[in-house]
Amino acid sequence: MIALKHVLVPTDFSETSDVALKYGKAFAAAFGATLHVVHVIEEPYGQPWAVEAYGFSLAALQDEWIKEAKGRMEKILTDEERASLKAVTTTVLGHPVMEIQRYAKDNNIDLIVMGTHGRGPLGHVVMGSVAERLVRKSPCPVLTVRSEEREFVG
Repeated sequence: MIALKHVLVPTDFSETSDVALKYGKAFAAAFGATLHVVHVIEEPYGQPWAVEAYGFSLAALQDEWIKEAKGRMEKILTDEERASLKAVTTTVLGHPVMEIQRYAKDNNIDLIVMGTHGRGPLGHVVMGSVAERLVRKSPCPVLTVRSEEREFVG
């Protein structure tokens, strides 16, 4: 028998993340699990364009990104959903794959539900895939969903 106590939905606030959140909420509700929603902000210092940002405050940019993300996280679930799903929302700084893995381990996550952007082959080679790397390295099962796929939840 499958028992889920903690379901994690990483979000980048995209349409595919919204679809993944629908699935995550459905799994959490069906199993009486806690729903965790996490957003990872990549530090601007590690961005390829950061070296060209001479004279621009990367710390101020990072603070703005954090403020914006926290505001969006407050709106991602209703108060009723937060209560019924025992929801935990958080924003962290770092590399998405590493931070999602760390969060999953630290919080005994049983299932990660995440969106995949379905980039073409060239986009995949150039950009990589957070979902693909998590599927390979995650401490727990990962369910990936695409916004174009048939939805099983309403």
